Amino acid sequence: MRIIIADDHAVVRSGFMHILNFQADMEVVATAADGLEAYAAVAKHRPDVLLMDLSMPPGESGLIATGKIHEDFPETKILILTMHDDEEYLFHVLKNGASGYILKNAPDEELLIAVRMVYRGDTYIHPSMTTSLVREFVRHDSNGHGNDPFKILTKRELEVLPLAAKGYGNKDIAEMLYISVKTVEAHKARIMEKLELKSRPELVEYALRKKLLNF
Repeated sequence: MRIIIADDHAVVRSGFMHILNFQADMEVVATAADGLEAYAAVAKHRPDVLLMDLSMPPGESGLIATGKIHEDFPETKILILTMHDDEEYLFHVLKNGASGYILKNAPDEELLIAVRMVYRGDTYIHPSMTTSLVREFVRHDSNGHGNDPFKILTKRELEVLPLAAKGYGNKDIAEMLYISVKTVEAHKARIMEKLELKSRPELVEYALRKKLLNF
């Protein structure tokens, strides 16, 4: 199977590449350091499996990239790599099209099992997270959209929100996302309106509470 690794740390990419290339049935065909590079690599190589880190540099998170890649290249199975053992992360990466979710500190054997499972078309979730996943699905189903940013906000607004919360100016955000300053201002205004926020401190608090600054 052909695999791409997306992680912003070179040592992590190198470590996973060594583990996977040692397997007779696996080949790492490319690596990427952020969501944009991951998308471009998938478009070029059309891999069977993409290992995608959630916590990559600002501009495009692993979560946003996962949604875009799943939509445009559904034949590529996406296995999320993260340090966050959290049911909200698990719920949203699966909703965005990922086929699995594995912690970076998992044993090598678990990583290989997970890669082979998603390659076959199965979903890999560590057994310890299954109960949390069911609880989260039930909670979202019973509460409706509520104040869930992943349902209230557009993909572009989800890109702008963490950057604004981190203190980047409109011009900086515009350059990062390749959009105009006026477009950034419009997105920020809609974000504040949709989330019923009135100040940047409230925006920062909201982003922290929803873990939007950790992607």
